[in-house]
Amino acid sequence: MRNNINPFDKIPGSARLANLQNLLLLFAGISFIALLLVKLQIVGVGILFAIIFGAVYLYILFKSPIIGFYTAIGLNFIILGIGRYVKDLPLGFAIDIMMVLTFLALIFSRFKERVDWSPANQKITILAAIWLGYCIFQLVNPEARMIEPWIAGRGIGFYFFFFIILTFMLIDTNKKLDTFLYVWGTFSIIATFKGIVQMIFGVDYAEQAWLDNGGAQTHLLFGKLRVFSFFSDAGQFGGNQAYSGVVFLIYAMTKKGFPKIFFITVGILGLYGMLISGTRGSIAVPFAGFMTFFILKKNLKVLTTGILFIALIFVFFKFTSIGNGNDQIRRMRGAFDLNNKSLQVRLNNQKILKSYLASRPFGGGIGHAGDKAQRFLPHAFLSNVATDSWYVLIWAELGIIGLTLHLIILFFVIGTASYKVMFRIRDPITKLKMSALISGMAGVMVASYGNAILGGMPTSLIIYASMAIMSNSEIFEDPMHEKENKLIN
Repeated sequence: MRNNINPFDKIPGSARLANLQNLLLLFAGISFIALLLVKLQIVGVGILFAIIFGAVYLYILFKSPIIGFYTAIGLNFIILGIGRYVKDLPLGFAIDIMMVLTFLALIFSRFKERVDWSPANQKITILAAIWLGYCIFQLVNPEARMIEPWIAGRGIGFYFFFFIILTFMLIDTNKKLDTFLYVWGTFSIIATFKGIVQMIFGVDYAEQAWLDNGGAQTHLLFGKLRVFSFFSDAGQFGGNQAYSGVVFLIYAMTKKGFPKIFFITVGILGLYGMLISGTRGSIAVPFAGFMTFFILKKNLKVLTTGILFIALIFVFFKFTSIGNGNDQIRRMRGAFDLNNKSLQVRLNNQKILKSYLASRPFGGGIGHAGDKAQRFLPHAFLSNVATDSWYVLIWAELGIIGLTLHLIILFFVIGTASYKVMFRIRDPITKLKMSALISGMAGVMVASYGNAILGGMPTSLIIYASMAIMSNSEIFEDPMHEKENKLIN
């Protein structure tokens, strides 16, 4: 008898249940869900939704690995803030897990073919590998006393190396680059609004507990709150929002319509977030950032106008008392006072460290310096000398050798990227996009002398991704590359 069943027809769900194995799996799943709901009730419902969400997310991630990249950027913003509400969970490893999952998704998404790692074969990758090797060497630094601080500070080497590889592999079209900026911008807007809520309505119970446990010493000055949003501190909030302000206001020049409005909004709110943070050092970000942009334009008229504008802002803060009734403006004005007590304390601390580190070229060990080291080594010398500056922190932990290598990497990236923008890239839109990232990074580099901005969350991952994008700027002006990539996808 002729078989009328079409072998290409899909097997309906009812037919699948005829299979005993599938029937048993279905029964086991229903029984597990029922048991979970009966035993744990509301908690069980939460666990059930978490399992479903996790399963769906992993499916999407392994289908589109770039989702992991965007997720890491988002987590990078909020993870420290979540830590104020959720205790006793290793949230610090969330970024590590996300990066591992993204690498696995990248490999399995191309499982039938060999993964082409050539996009990551760049000079900055080699420099990042050398930096990672030096950071691993710190495990045997004779000055290092414990491995726990090194684990806590692992991101300084591991995140840099692995995140730039992910960026090279995943951000390879203008559309993906723009999406990266949209994710960054969305969280930047949320951060500023959270800061505004803190300023107007005050902090909530978890934030108050953080202030009571030591945060108030640096964030409540003369009864006024230095806004910190959901960041680690006001310094990181102010510096990062200033960074967003510079990048997005310049990037907005490449857009029209709603995207342009979005980018301008992020930029303005970013600069406002900088202002309400009360962080004096963060004002260096827009000063240095926009000055860098004017230089990259290679236009005498633009450069002259820009210098004049920046000079007027400088005169406003340095030589006038206009706006002193506003707490934020008055505090920002302190950044222009060379006799400021805070500045003098920092300079004295650097003199102390200079004497101590003179015989320690490899530093005191990763995680062994500054306030954060006190939870591991409360009585150690480096734990009780404030580092404040990012570069002073690198100097204290990795020594003069580490600081020199770190500066070489930073200036190599920003130098080569600037050269490409000024003399190699022909597409004006790509010029503006790369100029935005270069200018923002330049601003953060300058401001990091006063505050540990560059290596903290969320600035660090954004800087690392930007360094990779700037080092690979050619692909964003080559339309053939995007066409080929679409065909491959």
